[in-house]
Amino acid sequence: MKASNILPAEFHPFYKPYMDKLGDMVLIGGLKTNLKESLEFFDKIPVEKHGYCYQEDKWTIKDVIQHMIDVERVFAYRALRFSRGDQTSLPGFDENDYAKTAEATNRSWESLKSEFETVRKSNILLFESFSDEKLTLAGTANNGMMTVRALGFVIIGHCQHHLQVLEERYLQDYSSSSSL
Repeated sequence: MKASNILPAEFHPFYKPYMDKLGDMVLIGGLKTNLKESLEFFDKIPVEKHGYCYQEDKWTIKDVIQHMIDVERVFAYRALRFSRGDQTSLPGFDENDYAKTAEATNRSWESLKSEFETVRKSNILLFESFSDEKLTLAGTANNGMMTVRALGFVIIGHCQHHLQVLEERYLQDYSSSSSL
């Protein structure tokens, strides 16, 4: 299944910008490629930038990566629930509340990268375990309907979005001279 084949009715309109980033990407290949590209990107971020935020009220780079991990866990959990036929309406979450309590700035860079990689590898196995039928199952989260496969693609698009934000807002001075 290609991302371009996902129907707009399979995901809440809020996620359209993430889906628009994916084109003809296939789910498992996209998850794997995005993992590789993300880890390579993280490795190019200079140590002195790990705790950097571009405005006083914004997250640090470590906070952004922790956010990416947290969101991936939440979306994978939703996919698991929906794939098992659970029709319980799942609540949303406030990413800013998560960021305030995650203490990402106290973590080592290596632990964040390792957790990101482990979560993604686990989710690749999860999505590989879903039959074509399971991928089309849907449920409700945060008052919006989502299919299992749409959640998988949103994981990729959300990650791509934040890598772009990191490059454009956090690393613009560095990336222009170092080809991030």
